Amino acid sequence: MVPWYCFWYFRDMPADRTLPTPEAEEIVALARDVAQGELAPKAAKAEADAEFPRETFRELGRLGFLGMPYDEELGGGGQPYEVYLQCLEELGGAWASVGVGVSVHVMACYPLASRGTAAQREKWLPELLAGELLGGYCLSEADAGSDPSAMRTRAARSADGGFAVTGSKAWVTHGGDADFYTLFARTSDERSKGISCFLTPGQAEGLTPAPPEHKMGLTGSTTATLDWDGVRLEEDRLIGGEGAGLSIALQALDSGRLGIAAVAVGLAQAALDCAVAYARERQTFGKPVIEHQGLGFLLADMAAAVESARATMLEAARRRDRGLPFGRQASIAKLVATDAAMQVSTDAVQVLGGYGYTKDFPAERYMREAKVMQIFEGTNQIQRMVIARGLARG
Repeated sequence: MVPWYCFWYFRDMPADRTLPTPEAEEIVALARDVAQGELAPKAAKAEADAEFPRETFRELGRLGFLGMPYDEELGGGGQPYEVYLQCLEELGGAWASVGVGVSVHVMACYPLASRGTAAQREKWLPELLAGELLGGYCLSEADAGSDPSAMRTRAARSADGGFAVTGSKAWVTHGGDADFYTLFARTSDERSKGISCFLTPGQAEGLTPAPPEHKMGLTGSTTATLDWDGVRLEEDRLIGGEGAGLSIALQALDSGRLGIAAVAVGLAQAALDCAVAYARERQTFGKPVIEHQGLGFLLADMAAAVESARATMLEAARRRDRGLPFGRQASIAKLVATDAAMQVSTDAVQVLGGYGYTKDFPAERYMREAKVMQIFEGTNQIQRMVIARGLARG
């Protein structure tokens, strides 16, 4: 059982937020209530049992969290990214697998919402944004992770005008559990302009998930390779036209990186809160350990890292909301937030000492979950490349 004080501080000392409207305050408060009342009590056991929380996603969909940043006329919540990300932070801080899952689902909806035809959006988008259907994002391959233009999965034109997809996609979040996948596949041999985007059903004939990966963290989030053996897709499953896939994928990733940044900030906040709660309760030499300068300064550095990561994330989100270029800022946010989550969660284990190394406390789980956030949605080395190239262009 997780000790009571690792959640007491989090409930009574919420993140200090500046939200744009009273409505936004209510929405984030709802996210917080759901996170602490419904997600946090389930997280430790579900992660230990590697239990996929499908019903949790349905409930979040019914509450409107799976379509938050999309226009109301499309069936979404019509909320700015600034608000969506702070809700995602609350959800991810309580249960990182769920936060990551919401982020991936929202990213998987992006191509259809932004580049689909009116007929395509009308046909599929309402169920997607309502969370009735849960999504996955199929871009990476075993030999084409950080370099998506090297992908080999191919969608070949068939005689009836549709496509037949053959190949494998690796590291698919919700792989085997999703109801639909946003798939990127090669439709010509042109390196960057030969990739197209498709909306595919999760139970398509010829689509086979491999056994889930055995991971050190996020065990409640299924990650699997998907094998495509001549999977047939009708013409209307093509999103944005042939050859537009890589640009669509990169645009979606800019927004998806902000989602991962938000989950990382939530995770870092949870680790900080757990450490502070412990340091207030634990006494040595006649006083709480938080009052010893060595530990107090460490906690101060952890708090500074969390606040800095949140500010960086929100700056990128506000640029996105204003229609300004935000790709470089999204990479900075993803880099800063996930590095902060790794450092803060590691320091939280240190603050708890021997207890931090046990599974009786959530600190060790936070540390394991933080590591992968430096890897997916583009490794932090790739983020540095993106940032450096932006600086070189001026």
